[in-house]
Amino acid sequence: MRFCLKILPIKYITLSCIGDGAFAIEIGDDPPFSDIAGALYSYFSAQTSDREVKMDLNPIKDAFDRVAKKQKMSSSKTQEVVAQMIREIELSLEIIKAEHCGSEVDCKSVFGELKKKLQEIAPLSQFEGTQKELNIALSKYPKQLEKSFNPDISKAYRNIDFDAHTVNQIIAGHFYRQGLFDVGDCFINEANEPDSTAAMKSLFSEMYLVLEAMKNRNLEPALNWATANSTKLKEKGSDLLLKLHCLQFVEILQGGSRSKALSYVRTHISPFGANHFSEIQKLMACLLWSGKLHQSPYSDLLSPTNWNVVAEELTRQFCNLLGQSFDSPLSVTIAAGFQGLPPLLKFMTVMAGKKQEWQSMKQLPVPVELDREFQFHSIFVCPVSKEQSTDENPPMLMQCGHVLCKQSINKMSKNGSRTFKCPYCPSDIDSTQCRQLHL
Repeated sequence: MRFCLKILPIKYITLSCIGDGAFAIEIGDDPPFSDIAGALYSYFSAQTSDREVKMDLNPIKDAFDRVAKKQKMSSSKTQEVVAQMIREIELSLEIIKAEHCGSEVDCKSVFGELKKKLQEIAPLSQFEGTQKELNIALSKYPKQLEKSFNPDISKAYRNIDFDAHTVNQIIAGHFYRQGLFDVGDCFINEANEPDSTAAMKSLFSEMYLVLEAMKNRNLEPALNWATANSTKLKEKGSDLLLKLHCLQFVEILQGGSRSKALSYVRTHISPFGANHFSEIQKLMACLLWSGKLHQSPYSDLLSPTNWNVVAEELTRQFCNLLGQSFDSPLSVTIAAGFQGLPPLLKFMTVMAGKKQEWQSMKQLPVPVELDREFQFHSIFVCPVSKEQSTDENPPMLMQCGHVLCKQSINKMSKNGSRTFKCPYCPSDIDSTQCRQLHL
């Protein structure tokens, strides 16, 4: 005999008679939502944690949290009711085994009583409320995703001329920064760029070799480069050479050679004593723990993070001396564009609704805010005209301390023919006394 009780659209309890008065219970269930959603959210969070890709994901996170909360409530209620039903089923099995009923009629009477008790539990009625709330939250989640990730970005594109050569240089430079020299060379050849573009390769090849050696715990190339450029590094206020020597000292000390470590301090690190006395004191104390530094109060010196920090500092200073930015221009451009795209798409939608053409505009009528990391120079938007200042329309400081653009001041003063009231305070402003601000 086989009795199948459906307790949910996706969950079943199957009771099977396998002979000799023995019964088997099978509970079928689809993969739980929490596993699927959890994996999706973990992947999504990993993809958006990178500093180079930033946008407002809080609405998506909030929507996901609501779904997860409703799912937990639904799952908890389901487990509670299923556990109650299993107890009733197991109790019926015990009755069958105790009475040793062999007739089908007796078994049917027990199962009839079981069915009555399960109907009293009314699982579907108990699931209805929490399942309905979960379905509502689930139906809203895809809408939030569609709202946040608009697949049509063509309306935010402007038909403008740009320097293809400069763009190709930026792309090739990005590959060279990553040590992908073959890819960079292939790109230059495919783009038909002149050989002069490939000169960037030599700028980063030495840096890449130095960093690769550091990954293998070989500091010699890095020390050679830092020593050769020690004067320039000192002018930049960098203590990179000292940090490299400290790493080398720790490596020697870990090898168990206290005398070599002491000799290394005297030869290479002592010249930095005037400005870094406390750091050198710490290194000297480490000599007492030769070969067992991991057991000492200075075990933090063994952390791999120290190597990563010094490698990043070396990259920064290397690029600085080459006249290059620390961050890849391509990465910065894409990250800034990715952050500015959502408000830009929203603005384009408004413009389209008002049937206004923005292709001919010299600048947007509203500013697109970016994080400070993407702001490389100061900007000023006139509070009167709502326009960004330019070389022809610079910001002007008035006598009261407030600032307006030159064109606004000329308009309000009738080209300097009369005084006017400051828009922010009751001061009378003479346009001839206004001074230009240089941002």
